[in-house]
Amino acid sequence: MRVIGGSERGRRLQVPKGREVRPTPDRVRETLFNWLQGEVEGTAALDLFAGSGALGIEALSRGAAVATFAENARPALAALEANLASLTDSGRSEVVRVPVWRYLKQAPARSYHLV
Repeated sequence: MRVIGGSERGRRLQVPKGREVRPTPDRVRETLFNWLQGEVEGTAALDLFAGSGALGIEALSRGAAVATFAENARPALAALEANLASLTDSGRSEVVRVPVWRYLKQAPARSYHLV
């Protein structure tokens, strides 16, 4: 699995083994971000059930200002944190280590453009 476009294009991403995490395939991410072309720059992205973080990292690579990743599973968190640490500019991300439903109930009053 790799980043499809933007400043991090071609960067390999770690994915936890097992059936608990099902990463969004490269082709699907490519199609999604082709549709969103021109809408990502400067936005705030929220990657729920983030897993490896592939969607949020793709948004950051394509110009999102910030990305929040919500994930609770330990194997996925390890991969997510390794993937974020490998980015050129990892300071634009936040990892929320709680179940998504809890995060949504207590999330700060913040606007996201991409969810």
